[in-house]
Amino acid sequence: MGIFQIEGGHALSGSIQPQGAKNETLQILCAVLLTSEKVIINNIPDIIDVNKLITLLKNLGVKVEKLKKGSYSFQSDEINLEYLESEAFKTEGSGLRGSIMIVGPLLGRFGKGYIPRPGGDKIGRRRLDTHFEGFVKLGAKFRYNKEERFYGVDAPNGLTGSYMLLEEASVTGTANILMAAVWAKGKTTIYNAACEPYLQQLCKMLNSMGAKIEGIGSNLLHIEGVESFTGCEHTILPDMIEIGSWIGLAAMTKSEITIKNVSWDNLGIIPNTFAKLGITIERRGDDIFIPAHKDGYEVQNFIDGSIMSISDAPWPGFTPDLLSILLVVATQARGSVLIHQKMFESRLFFVDKLIDMGAKIILCDPHRATVIGHDFKSSLRATTMTSPDIRAGVSLLIAAMSAQGTSTIHNIEQIDRGYENIDERLRAIGAKIKRIA
Repeated sequence: MGIFQIEGGHALSGSIQPQGAKNETLQILCAVLLTSEKVIINNIPDIIDVNKLITLLKNLGVKVEKLKKGSYSFQSDEINLEYLESEAFKTEGSGLRGSIMIVGPLLGRFGKGYIPRPGGDKIGRRRLDTHFEGFVKLGAKFRYNKEERFYGVDAPNGLTGSYMLLEEASVTGTANILMAAVWAKGKTTIYNAACEPYLQQLCKMLNSMGAKIEGIGSNLLHIEGVESFTGCEHTILPDMIEIGSWIGLAAMTKSEITIKNVSWDNLGIIPNTFAKLGITIERRGDDIFIPAHKDGYEVQNFIDGSIMSISDAPWPGFTPDLLSILLVVATQARGSVLIHQKMFESRLFFVDKLIDMGAKIILCDPHRATVIGHDFKSSLRATTMTSPDIRAGVSLLIAAMSAQGTSTIHNIEQIDRGYENIDERLRAIGAKIKRIA
């Protein structure tokens, strides 16, 4: 496993460009399976999870050509469906959470789709029921091999449009069902659909390929099935989670940083939520400018004077992927805040590492943590730690960069799953970080 060594306590300066959005990319890559024509995708991040999915697509028979950095062409005109039942697929598909989204397009186009139980972050149970209940609503037959933990859906006579009310506004579930429904005969209505910008991007891409989707940006989608799809060209949005990470990094290290080309209109309440912790965020065109917080930052209270509470929720609520970043930033704020992680029951367990570093955190239960900020009157202490998942790993990295002394982070492959060349990009703005293979 790789290791980061971080010499903390240094202010950074300069500008940083966010990578393409990981979560959008995983959806968009699966959508190339819908057509036999060539699809060009730009701004693809060079990260482990994305590269694993590209490899899986290649093994499935997709022709992949790298055009330039971040740009690829994909052509799915000779798909090898036998690969779906191979031992190799059972191994490769289980190593990536995003692999679940190949099932929808394969089911729609070829009448069958299989997937081993997918892996990913160890952040709590993430059910797949929404995906398969949606496929069954469209007329597919579901089967599950408990011994091999292998899922399958079949629709040899094709799919038929249906009305469905999703039990949860699952992003990957909505994307998966959507990519099957565009092939279904007649009209499909999905209520309580996820509506985050990356799902909107998928809908726009599908429409450019010939799909008929209405209600984009809302939680009520109407899909009229079609019989064929063309190729297209699509550009991935900047990663809002990485943008939030750089906002937190700037605040914690009292650094003056410009985050370039953030697609501000797609950030939702992210800037306002960081502002609740007292962080100054300036909009400069489509850039975010974070001034050096020499005097620290102060947590707001609610208007009745009660302690601020910040929680996650489906879009347009605050994304759960940034709660761990907010928690770390709060350790040096002036004031206290309650962080309520509603969606994943294990995502706050990394706080014991922060407590070891000197943070004042009360872990109330698996979902809630109260943070009492130091107001920079006491620095975090350098330590040795292990990254448990992508977002917690970056949060610990931010904590290490603000701490006095040299910290070591093990299992940095977790960070590499979601952040492209993070050490090189941080060194470019003055960070003292070294990768040890």
